[in-house]
Amino acid sequence: MARLAASPAEQPRVAPAARGLWYTVRTGRASAWIAAYALLAPALIGLAVFRLYPIALAAWGSLFTSSYAEGARVFVGLDNYRYLLGEPTFWTSVWVTLKLNLLINPIQVALALALAVMADQRFPGIRAYRTLFFIPLGVSVPIASIIWRIMLDPNAGLVNSLLLTLGLPAQPFLTSKDQAIWVIILIATWKGVSFWMIFILAGLQNISQDLLEAAMLDGASPVQRFFQITLPLLRRTLLFVLVTDTAINFLLFAPVYLLTAGGPSLSTNVLMYEAYKTGFVYADMGTALAMVMLLLLIVVVVVALEFRLLQPDEA
Repeated sequence: MARLAASPAEQPRVAPAARGLWYTVRTGRASAWIAAYALLAPALIGLAVFRLYPIALAAWGSLFTSSYAEGARVFVGLDNYRYLLGEPTFWTSVWVTLKLNLLINPIQVALALALAVMADQRFPGIRAYRTLFFIPLGVSVPIASIIWRIMLDPNAGLVNSLLLTLGLPAQPFLTSKDQAIWVIILIATWKGVSFWMIFILAGLQNISQDLLEAAMLDGASPVQRFFQITLPLLRRTLLFVLVTDTAINFLLFAPVYLLTAGGPSLSTNVLMYEAYKTGFVYADMGTALAMVMLLLLIVVVVVALEFRLLQPDEA
């Protein structure tokens, strides 16, 4: 015969102290979650309003086109995307954008790393050195672009004047199909490398000196210490810098707009500038928004690949 259920007197009892402790733990966890979400609420609201909502609005707007006959927007579904996939100028802009990023991102990260390593040293004049490389941070991108445009003027620019003084021929710079993209890279690097140097410098200063001193006592050379200790410990910092730098450079616009207008011969016609022309010059906002959404997709894919290839392995 099956055993009958235990009587209330026979059932195990939980001590009041244990029940009180469990209640306290659960209440404490709930309070911690509530406090965490309350503190994150302003940031989450800002993210939703200023990031997610514009993306959703752009995605919805890319499904429409402007009809001048009807005087209103007309829903066309994916027609704007189909048009772009068959448009040669769009693919030229994609190639220019990818080429620009393949060149500028490694250059900026490598220079920022080199400058951070130098700034992390202790030698006379280090404060002046740091100040010198922090100066570009105080100059906005449009102002920097205008200053460089004056300096690179083919007729009366400072750079060509110096070249002529040295007996070298003047260079076309912004009007040369081969040189214009390098000028854009130069200006963006001059403006941005100091900013990335700050993050890498913080990462360097967070590395325990005990590890470096132990390696030095074991006979490791400075080069060995850098490649076998410093770089592996900087991997997360470098990944953050590379991913953020990639996202920013894919959206590069001001130097192209102010210096080359996408030329010469579309050699600097990046996707952001092509989207600007399509939307505000040719008044085709639906196609421009479709272009922006495709650009966002490219950025997501590239950043995902960077995370996949460079993220440190979890122990």
